[in-house]
Amino acid sequence: MRLILASASPRRLELLKRIGVVPDAVIPAEIDETPLKGELPVRYACRMATAKAAAVDAPGALVLAADTVVAAGRRILPKAETEAEARSALSLLSGRRHRVHSAVTLRASDGRMRHRLSTSAVAFKRLSDDELAAYLAGGEWHGKAGGYAIQGAAEALIRQISGSWSGVVGLPLFETRALLRAAGYKLS
Repeated sequence: MRLILASASPRRLELLKRIGVVPDAVIPAEIDETPLKGELPVRYACRMATAKAAAVDAPGALVLAADTVVAAGRRILPKAETEAEARSALSLLSGRRHRVHSAVTLRASDGRMRHRLSTSAVAFKRLSDDELAAYLAGGEWHGKAGGYAIQGAAEALIRQISGSWSGVVGLPLFETRALLRAAGYKLS
């Protein structure tokens, strides 16, 4: 049974290897990731994961797709592309709890979709100006939802996490493993 990962994320590949899964191919899905007007974070994450799985042309294969959303209340925080965006997101998250929603979709060879969602609560310490400046100077915020990567230097700034660490990184392994097993994918 062939498995296609619909993501170019090196973090997702790393996480899959932790559960003994190496996809047969990586085919990043090309979709519009713009949130719909008024779209809530959970609905957006689920819609993106489903759209990514549907967009990959791989007849007869399993297609695994995921989307991770950092949410401050009802607000979807974008992937930071500039230092100003990262500063804004981290200033908003400083000293607060927020949620990280990771949706996973597995498209079976017959086209049927299976879905799972992991929601984690993450609390940053109150960031001093020096801590924020040092984190931003490191550059790992670039392209990261909410302006941070929990698997990097930001981990030392997070005082609490409740939920799935791998889900916050970008692929909740418990949910992913369950989807693969349910589809009959052989796991080691």
